[in-house]
Amino acid sequence: MSTPRQARERHLTVPKTYKLFIGGAFPRSESGRTYEVVSTQGDFLANAALASRKDARDAVKAATAAGAKWAGATAYNRGQVLYRVAEILEGRRAQFVAEIVAQTGVSAAVAGAEVDEAVDRWVWYAGWCDKFAQVSGSLNPVAGPYFDISVPEPTGTVAVIAPQDTALLGLVSAIAPALVAGNTVVVVAAERFPLSAISLAEVLATSDVPGGTVNILTGSPAELAPWLASHREVRALDLVGAAALDWIDLEIAAADTLTRVLRPERGLDAAAPSLQRITAFTETKTVWHTKSLV
Repeated sequence: MSTPRQARERHLTVPKTYKLFIGGAFPRSESGRTYEVVSTQGDFLANAALASRKDARDAVKAATAAGAKWAGATAYNRGQVLYRVAEILEGRRAQFVAEIVAQTGVSAAVAGAEVDEAVDRWVWYAGWCDKFAQVSGSLNPVAGPYFDISVPEPTGTVAVIAPQDTALLGLVSAIAPALVAGNTVVVVAAERFPLSAISLAEVLATSDVPGGTVNILTGSPAELAPWLASHREVRALDLVGAAALDWIDLEIAAADTLTRVLRPERGLDAAAPSLQRITAFTETKTVWHTKSLV
C-alpha cells in the first residue's frame, strides 16, 4: 500500500482551461482556440479561451436579451444584487489573492489589498444604485402649469475594454458603474491576467445577477474591440483599457452606429470610482406632466 506522500508524488497535475462567460453559461470559444496563461517568471498557469468574433456577437446578443430584465429591476434591487456580488467576492478572497500572486508576481499583501479594494468598490457602486438618479436628474423650471422632470435611464448594452494592467480591480472598476444604471455589459478582460476575470464570472454566476447581464470574454482586445465597436446592438463603448490600441479607429467605427464612447484618459486613473462613470452610460428622459389646478 502506498503512503499519502507517494500518492501525491504520482498525482498528475490537470491543467485547467478557463472558459468564457456568456449568457450566464461557461462555453468554450466557438473557434476552439485557447492560449497559455503564464506567470511573470514564465511558468505555465492555465489555458484560457481565446474569444473570436462569433463569441463577441454571442455575448452582445445575450446582453441585449438580458437588458429588459436588468433595466426593469428597481434601483433598490440592483443595489442589493451588486452588494451580494461583493459578499461572495469577499468570501472567495483567498482564491483571488492566490490567482493575482500567481499571475502578476506581486506579494500576497499587495494582492490582498487589491482584492479588498475591489470588494470596497463593488459596495461603493452598489450604494449609488438608488441614489444617482436624484443627483443627476432634475425638476426643471418651466413657464406654465407643468411639472418638467428629467431622469436618467440606461443606455443599453455597454461594451468594455477592461484595464490591461491589473488582474481584478480594473475589471471591477469597469463593470460595476455600467451596471448601476441598469445597463448590461460585454467586457474584454485583461489579456495577460484572465484567471481573475473568469473567477469573477463564477462569483456573478452564483450571485443574483441575471444571466446575460454581464458577459466576460478573454483573449485579444486588439482582435475583439473593432467588432464590438461596430456592432449595431452595442449602445456604448468604454475604452478605459484601450490606451494601447488605436482607439481613434474604434471611435470612428462606433460613430457609424451612433454608439456613445467613453475615451481612455492617458496618464490618469480613468477607472477610479466616480459618479461620472455611472452617468456616462445613461440617457436623459424628460417628462412633462400637467399640474393639478385643484
